[in-house]
Amino acid sequence: MTVTNADILNASILIVDDQLANVQLLEKMLRGAGYQRISSTQDPHDVCPLHRDHHYDLILLDLRMPGMDGFEVMENLKEIETDGYVPVLAVTAQPAHKLRALQSGAKDFVSKPFDLAEVLMRVHNMLEVRLLHEAARNYGKMLEELALNDPLTGLANRRLLADRLSMALIHAHRNKSAMAVVYLDLDGFKQINDTLGHGTGDELLKMVADRLLVTVRHEDTVARLGGDEFILALWHVSGSDYAATVAARAIEAVAQPYEIEGNIVRITVSAGVSLYPEHGEDAETLMKSADLALYEAKAAGRNVYRLATAD
Repeated sequence: MTVTNADILNASILIVDDQLANVQLLEKMLRGAGYQRISSTQDPHDVCPLHRDHHYDLILLDLRMPGMDGFEVMENLKEIETDGYVPVLAVTAQPAHKLRALQSGAKDFVSKPFDLAEVLMRVHNMLEVRLLHEAARNYGKMLEELALNDPLTGLANRRLLADRLSMALIHAHRNKSAMAVVYLDLDGFKQINDTLGHGTGDELLKMVADRLLVTVRHEDTVARLGGDEFILALWHVSGSDYAATVAARAIEAVAQPYEIEGNIVRITVSAGVSLYPEHGEDAETLMKSADLALYEAKAAGRNVYRLATAD
């Protein structure tokens, strides 16, 4: 993870000072150094609403202002910055306030009267740390998503599916209700890859994923197991009729034509459906039951679904 000088100069900065002359002087210093995204306010009450809307990378905050001082502003900013990083560079003419500012959450301070070299150095250094912090947090989120989501389609992967199935089964057992698994496999996907290329195949998988998402409820899970296999994990269902309706809806949605890079692509999907507790009381058994039903759907001519049998 690196932060370039261009990243720093493009960072968003908010200047907060009740004295217009101070605002203008700081803005002139920063613009002269190449900073481009600078906003300002003379009303400390505006800081939190502005930061909530714009997520500034740096707030140059005067500590002595009428009505609400900088320390109160920092306390309010902590409610917005839930990870504890308050991007405040405190501005003060009182040496005694510097330590209190750091204790209140400010990351650094600038003294009044302003010294150009000091202002630019502290702004640059703080922005570098702030942007590195953001990059590290985003990188962590990306790793977390990669661990739980299929990188091609963004759907749940096997690991996340296992967690969701576990929760659905606990819920169904506790409430003495049913839940269902729909196992889907595209018909003839290998032929798409062989004739139109893997790039087209990948685009098709992403479009299939989008269509499957709209066939289920918000609380249900759509997962990609890999290749051209997908799973719908349906929370509380009224019975086999509802699960079958979802399977039929998914089959119909997938069968609609796709336009990919000027080509009209058509593909179908077969599905197998299993229900808890009729076809299994654990995730592994339900998946196997749905897989066997899927095999029957393939044998029946494809582009259909089949319900699992009790045995």
